[in-house]
Amino acid sequence: MSKFRPALLGGLFIGVLSSVPFVSAANLCCCLWVVAGGVLTVYLQQQAQPEPVEAADAAVGGLIAGLVGAVISIIVGQVLLSVTGPMVQESVRRALESQPDVPPEVRDFAMKMTSGGGIALLQAAIYLPVYAVFGLLGGLLGMAIFKKKKVSPPAAPTA
Repeated sequence: MSKFRPALLGGLFIGVLSSVPFVSAANLCCCLWVVAGGVLTVYLQQQAQPEPVEAADAAVGGLIAGLVGAVISIIVGQVLLSVTGPMVQESVRRALESQPDVPPEVRDFAMKMTSGGGIALLQAAIYLPVYAVFGLLGGLLGMAIFKKKKVSPPAAPTA
């Protein structure tokens, strides 16, 4: 479990900051919290071992952190939607009614997507791959920033 602890903590960082209203707006700028969570993951990995973090470990750690962050963000989003759901549905309904040229099939689809698990499915389809890729990139960036230098053995004295 200790091998995955940095990725889980990075994912928790991603999920929480990507879910908090207003703070999550920073994700609009190149998935800032997701990349930062990948960087945090590698920082924690590097602190836990004396040798340099390998690129594969950094990439996998960032990928896992991105996936964990996406799942947390989707779950928190659903909790928030359970509170704000009726308001969201009403605003979508009003917006659709104000547009007379929207086909009835599109209206029905939009209303179905705003109720039940439609939004969760849409979030999962978007968040999981995007957060995984940007978490991976954050992991590689973190490796470039925090990678320890290899210590070479001292040279043998020449006589």
